[in-house]
Amino acid sequence: MLDGANPPSPAATVTEPLPAHRLQPLLHDLVSAVMAPTTALSGDDGQIRPIGVQGLFHADSRALSQARLEVDGREPETVGHAPQGPGGARFVALARWLGDPSADPTVRIDRVRQVVPGGMSEHIEVVSTASLPVITTVTVDLGCDFAPIEVVKSGGETRPAVAAYGAPGELSWSSGGIRVTVTGTDARAETLESARAARLCWSVTLEPRSRVTLRWDVAVHDQEAVVIAPARPAEWVTERGGPRLTATDHRLTRLFERSLDDLRSLRLAGADAPGDVFLGAGVPWFLTLFGRDSIWAARMLLPLGTELALGTLRVLARRQGTRFDPGSGEAPGKIMHELRRHEFAVKGDDLRLPAAYYGTVDATPLWISLLHDAWRWGAPEQELAALLPHLDAALGWLGEHGDPDGDGFLEYVDTSGRGLANQGWKDSGDAVRFHDGRQAEPPIALVEVQGYAYQAARQAADLLEAFGRPGAARWRDHAGALAERFRACFWVDGPQGRFPALALDRDKRPVDALTSNIGHLLGTGLLSAGEEAEVAVLLASPAMAGGFGLRTMSAQDGGFSPLSYHCGSIWTHDTAIVVAGLARAGFGAQAARLAQGLLAAGEAFGYRLPELFGGDDRAVLGRPVPYPAACLPQAWSAAAAVTIAHAAVGLYPDVPAGRVLLRPLAGAPLGAVAAHGFRLAGAEVSATVNLDGTAGLTGLPAGLLVETVASGS
Repeated sequence: MLDGANPPSPAATVTEPLPAHRLQPLLHDLVSAVMAPTTALSGDDGQIRPIGVQGLFHADSRALSQARLEVDGREPETVGHAPQGPGGARFVALARWLGDPSADPTVRIDRVRQVVPGGMSEHIEVVSTASLPVITTVTVDLGCDFAPIEVVKSGGETRPAVAAYGAPGELSWSSGGIRVTVTGTDARAETLESARAARLCWSVTLEPRSRVTLRWDVAVHDQEAVVIAPARPAEWVTERGGPRLTATDHRLTRLFERSLDDLRSLRLAGADAPGDVFLGAGVPWFLTLFGRDSIWAARMLLPLGTELALGTLRVLARRQGTRFDPGSGEAPGKIMHELRRHEFAVKGDDLRLPAAYYGTVDATPLWISLLHDAWRWGAPEQELAALLPHLDAALGWLGEHGDPDGDGFLEYVDTSGRGLANQGWKDSGDAVRFHDGRQAEPPIALVEVQGYAYQAARQAADLLEAFGRPGAARWRDHAGALAERFRACFWVDGPQGRFPALALDRDKRPVDALTSNIGHLLGTGLLSAGEEAEVAVLLASPAMAGGFGLRTMSAQDGGFSPLSYHCGSIWTHDTAIVVAGLARAGFGAQAARLAQGLLAAGEAFGYRLPELFGGDDRAVLGRPVPYPAACLPQAWSAAAAVTIAHAAVGLYPDVPAGRVLLRPLAGAPLGAVAAHGFRLAGAEVSATVNLDGTAGLTGLPAGLLVETVASGS
């Protein structure tokens, strides 16, 4: 180890070349346009260059690695860009060397991009306000490398594919069942560099004060796709226009609107069941089915309807584990982690995940909770009943296979040596650390997973009882015993007070870091009211809430780093889940502090919250620091806006029992909020909370009774 205070002697100087270190490409400064399963990632000038993660991606493969616009052989000078609804973006640039020789530019280039499932179109608007004619040439240089997403993610080398001519103005590339076709309307198609690059070319003449629009399109045909675009629009898009939010804090309104656009663009279906819709986890690395992510996103979006929840439940039920397979992590009853078109393998890394991978400890209890919550929100009983055999199987995993050492806690260990070392939502290799910074050794029993398991057992008991199936008493007893074990084994004392440890390690020692994971226990029932109060105080402390949301790890812990993936950064969905738990438990001030942090971050990020961002204190820069490789958009990050709005109005239904609880955030700390178009038992309802904390609900289906609880009680 080198110490800056004691430089090495000349004899100790390293002369051997260091091995090449491949870096994951950065994302934070790219512009994404998405309509799943297709994504365009470009610079903020609209150019797609053959570097990093730029490109047009279709599911797990890069369809175009280059789409670079030039005018007279020069790149236009960019001046701005803006989103254009779901899948769209507009880029504005200037060609100042053309037109009148004045201080004001007279030739402008607008590049209007629209991504659709399986393709993309661009309109290139060349506008002249010059007093004389303008004659120029516009070209788009193209490349295709069919790079798998895992190669791109690891910074691996790729090789351009050879282009072929088609009809006039048409080029194409083919590989491994994927065919990419580019067509330039009224363009000449040329190949360059031994056919490993190609070009569309237009000759343009503009009369004074005129414009011309050029167009080119790309279509991707994938014969082996495992995920496809849904066949119908989002359930929350109705004849009335869908959900609307008004709030005295306009940041919440704008975040809500932008998030709905992103959520529409992330919808997917399985190629084997086009009618069942779920949300792809995130762009670009995870635009596919992810058990935990897709479940959480569907759960957070239940105020918009139950169709997405039911589709997610069915898609995962069809792939529920039936056998033991150490290589994939599959076990009977287990809900899968992720689905790919091929093995996810990174060259030079031990990580090799099969196309269907089950390495997750929390997806199975979360699946049970989603089933229960959809029932409470009024999902059709016949559709729920069809999933009850899968509930039985999931409970089998919960009670047997999820606890291999029989200590009564759900735990994980990767026995294959090729899978994820950590299998909770914090799944990076160094995520589970003690207060002093040491890493815990597996098997690991995570704190939030015990909360999920407790809640799932109790909720399963309610479902079994309601649908006349046996076992309810067993699962209530199971939950009670788990709570007793948890209270005896997990609670620790730290510098800020008493709290549940992050995990138990292989020796059953509490991993005593203070982390955001404990916030997921709120609302599960695992904690007593007094314990929830202790947790709420710590979550709102400066060490945890001093940034723009909730830090994943306390700034007082030895492993803390504000730009680590899971040890000090701020995750949008994590903060939103804890906001919801705090709000429901009556801790309005603490919930509001975290929500205000997210709203400030949303404003800084153009009302499109990324997967995660830096956990620096607010005083450092006055704005959040981007995490350079964060997904954007991401499903559960976009869903956070709905969660904050839902927490503010406090709408908690129990349709089977004929009750609706209305419990807004204490003291209306987010101002007045009105949510229109929330869906409850198939009906559109409006929920409001006023500045004085009073609340109201209209549009309720017949037969449901409202109980209004004063905020904060």
